[in-house]
Amino acid sequence: MTEQRDRGGGDREVRLVLDRAADGGRISPEEALALYTGAPLHALGMAADAVRHRRYPDDIATYIIDRNINYTNICVTACKFCAFYRPPKHEEGWTHSLEEILRRCGEAVDLGATQIMLQGGHSPDLGIEWYERTFSAIKAAYPVLTLHSLGGSEVVHIARTSGLDFRTAISRLHAAGLDSFAGAGAEILVGRARTAIAPLKERGEVWLQVMETAHQLGVESTATFMMGTGESNAERIEHLRMVRDVQDRTGGFRSFIPWTYQPEHNHLRGRTQATTLEYLRLVAVARLFFDNIAHLQGSWLTTGKAAGQLTLHFGADDLGSVMLDENVVSSAGARHRSNRQELISLIRSAGRIPAQRDTLYGHLVVHRDPADDPVDDRVVSHFSSTALPLVTAS
Repeated sequence: MTEQRDRGGGDREVRLVLDRAADGGRISPEEALALYTGAPLHALGMAADAVRHRRYPDDIATYIIDRNINYTNICVTACKFCAFYRPPKHEEGWTHSLEEILRRCGEAVDLGATQIMLQGGHSPDLGIEWYERTFSAIKAAYPVLTLHSLGGSEVVHIARTSGLDFRTAISRLHAAGLDSFAGAGAEILVGRARTAIAPLKERGEVWLQVMETAHQLGVESTATFMMGTGESNAERIEHLRMVRDVQDRTGGFRSFIPWTYQPEHNHLRGRTQATTLEYLRLVAVARLFFDNIAHLQGSWLTTGKAAGQLTLHFGADDLGSVMLDENVVSSAGARHRSNRQELISLIRSAGRIPAQRDTLYGHLVVHRDPADDPVDDRVVSHFSSTALPLVTAS
């Protein structure tokens, strides 16, 4: 790279790449790494925001009301970053009954939720028939709910437990009522870093194979990234590259959702973490790199509401969910909670127009006039009973 400097403070080659990306040009993984490590922060954010605005010139930013129902904490995979799981036969292990799952779905519908994320551990006792019964029962009782549930790792486990190939397992889950897959289980897809934190989990290439198979069958999904578990900068960008390559072939990822590892009550014990600035830089680079993924979600749950709001200036067009229920991330120390009015306020004070969306990112309600904002004190994010005491988020 040339040492010539421009007024933005970065070297000329980085600036040229940044300008090309801001104009919508595709950048290589090597160029993305150069931007992630070397682009001036404000210039990087401005470029990502320019791409966001080109995609969404109406300046609408969205949120969704959903419930994340963690159906079991029994898991044989024993990921080092997880504080939620309990091994089989553990005295603290549990699996929700179908009646309890349906009760929670009904409660969610009453609060205006449009989506259920059914996610849990890899229990050796749950074969595909359990999931088929559960999805069918939810759809029969609450047809208004979209089942955006499970993830690639859960499909791998279900297929192995039930003696099925991925295509058959996905087809049966979809027929039973599963609408789309969440990005759960991706964490980091790069081999060295993934093995270090989840040696018993499937390889990243297998997770992507599940997603690609699902996309071929017409079942779309999201893609996620948990950063801050000891991966290198190059491995962070390689994760993006692996996702983009699949998206080039299938177009089935609706959004990309990066979030940060939570360090408490798990075997990693916070020895490695991602800073807020690292997270914001990753969000911005993701918006520039993913020219083929429509939506980018910022995480207020793991980074805090201030950082979550900042992602709207670094390329994000969505702030995710009010999240009426969540146990996995909060068990590891994510203490932030919010409510519908606060998410609307965060979006509006960031200079965006808030809108409630559905799973397909269609706008259900656009909150253009603050005088018409919904007021319902019950629509508030759940704080897990297994998590640490609540602290006030700045």
